[in-house]
Amino acid sequence: MRHPTRNKLAVVLLSGGLDSTTTLFLALNKGFEASCLIFDYGQRHKREVEGAKKIARWAHCAYRIEKLALVNRGSSLLDKKIKVPVAKFSGKIPSTYVPARNLIFLSIASSFAESLGAEAIFIGANAIDFSGYPDCRPEFYSSLQRVLDVGTKSGVEGKGIKIITPLINRTKKEIVLLGAKLGVPFNLTWSCYKGGKRPCGKCESCFLRDKGFKEAGLKDPLKIKYEREYNRTDK
Repeated sequence: MRHPTRNKLAVVLLSGGLDSTTTLFLALNKGFEASCLIFDYGQRHKREVEGAKKIARWAHCAYRIEKLALVNRGSSLLDKKIKVPVAKFSGKIPSTYVPARNLIFLSIASSFAESLGAEAIFIGANAIDFSGYPDCRPEFYSSLQRVLDVGTKSGVEGKGIKIITPLINRTKKEIVLLGAKLGVPFNLTWSCYKGGKRPCGKCESCFLRDKGFKEAGLKDPLKIKYEREYNRTDK
């Protein structure tokens, strides 16, 4: 694949999902050389980690896997004894919330970025079509930006690392259309919280992904892949 000439470096948080992959391709399109940061934090499945590695290789980007041992308590993404809920969007923060996850991820990403001399950190956070996680809201990122500006060497020297959230105010439809325009390999991405042989189609992440493709008027390549493999139609 071809990208503009790159003369600036960014760290991109890559989970292997729809949003983070679109964010990676957007960073590349803006002329950044991307170093992908992938977190193996004890999540209930490894499909997204494996997907992220494939995506980074496909995009010819360097990547680093950080293995963390987050407290296995209270989150259905960490504790397999807790059932992953179906999509409800009741206004309450669902059990899929991982305490302070993005705060931890961005702290590590900030250290990594400063050590590399990177000028930006890209993260695919979204506060429109999302599950209501508090660490996906614009005010969280603006607050953290102020912390980086005063709490890092690069920040106090006036060469601060910028946290870039290009999808924060986009709908899933807009994200899908942007990804299609950028040539995102949607078939390599994984969104389902359960990590089974095929997407469950019932969790909030599956629901939002399906919503985005339907509203964009596009067929999800990942869904096509599993329809062919299992010779059945998703409901």
